[in-house]
Amino acid sequence: MSSDQDAKVARSRGRYRAARGAFAVLLGTLVVPLDSAVNVDFPFITRHFGLPIPLIQWIVISYTLTSSSLLLVFGRAADILGHRRVFLVGCGWSALAFVVCALAPSYPWLLAGRVLQGVGAGLVLSCGPALITALYPETQRARALGLYTLGFGLGGALGPVLGGVLVARFGWSAVFWARAPIAALGGLVSLTLPAPAAAPRRDRFDLLGAWLLIIAIGALLLALNRVRTPLWALLAAGLGGLSLAGFIRQELRTRHPILDLHPFRDFGFSLATIGNTLLNLVGFAVLLLVPFQLARMPGLSTVVSGLLLAALPAGVMLAGPIAGRLASRVPSAALMAAGAAFVSAGLTGIAAFPARAGALAGMMMLAGLGLGAFQVAFFDVLTGAMPARNRGVAGSLGMLTRTLGLVTGATVLMAVFQASRTGAALRGLDPAAAFSVGFRETFELAAALPVLLIAADLLRRAVRRS
Repeated sequence: MSSDQDAKVARSRGRYRAARGAFAVLLGTLVVPLDSAVNVDFPFITRHFGLPIPLIQWIVISYTLTSSSLLLVFGRAADILGHRRVFLVGCGWSALAFVVCALAPSYPWLLAGRVLQGVGAGLVLSCGPALITALYPETQRARALGLYTLGFGLGGALGPVLGGVLVARFGWSAVFWARAPIAALGGLVSLTLPAPAAAPRRDRFDLLGAWLLIIAIGALLLALNRVRTPLWALLAAGLGGLSLAGFIRQELRTRHPILDLHPFRDFGFSLATIGNTLLNLVGFAVLLLVPFQLARMPGLSTVVSGLLLAALPAGVMLAGPIAGRLASRVPSAALMAAGAAFVSAGLTGIAAFPARAGALAGMMMLAGLGLGAFQVAFFDVLTGAMPARNRGVAGSLGMLTRTLGLVTGATVLMAVFQASRTGAALRGLDPAAAFSVGFRETFELAAALPVLLIAADLLRRAVRRS
């Protein structure tokens, strides 16, 4: 066999190993975006456990607070202990957590299962980007991140549809039972991931910084959720602010920080981080308000509404591989600016054509394309700004900013909508018309925020050139 043939065989085997490894990572990660199926399950859970509707929010809070507060800590632990090892633990832990949720004899047990599920999600998400980028040459890092974004978008698109089918056929616990074997299979397939070339690092783990970070993120997210009870929100925000200040002080002092803060001195890096939070914040307007708009449209079945809502994550999914290829030819800042423009255009279209189902789907997909493109470029910036040995922290920071945007969006956008709708009602509009005003004005505000992000980036470039 000639040397050229040997090289072709080696390249073919390398591509196969990378594809097999990517499949393992995506399969293990899939259970996290599939959690959107639980939203469909809310009415069935309340009926099964005899709950007042407001209590259902703790299904989201218990899971989100746990996963978000642990992401960066797990990312740092994975950088020290090995990403493959922590990912395998996360898959196994998630499988057990789904079983606990499905078997829950009471609502407190279900919440305990959701906390365990949040731990599993934190373990899995803290390693996914690091594992998938390690499978490809550094020159193809953005393409690997595009593939990861595709998998995440696929899970988000399938979740509501799959949840509706499972709950209708098998009952409330099916959305948890169905994911247990997926998590377990993801762990088994992940055993084929290549073992790390180097032994685990002997860096010290900053335990004080970890606890301060966990308390800070958990308290600040809880403050956002409790904004309608000002005293509790103020107490939680105070605790979160003090813990965050202590965390920053600790990270600047220690030799082995959980999160190296030096990249944030670069305004472009900080702007990109803020941008990812902001775009996920405004993008959440779709999941928050469009379901109510679809319910107002005559003749739309639940299945059709679920398919229409899947347009946003479908756009994210489609954007992943496209943005991954463009990232090697287009500067990351330009790709992020284009993504922000697409999000703004999509949200503007939703505000302009709220009563046309086809137009809504098209605009949601446009916003999803922009969100997916921005996230690929942002993850590429993150992983490029931090050393390869800290890829777990880099990926965790990316996932954390996404979650912070979603949680903040749920609070801020609902407050804007309620204020706008109440103002319209006080002007004498009937409830249907007041809803339309609140819907339109909320999306107009959401569409304006990415424009501010683009303007800030243009100003940054102008200052740099001057």
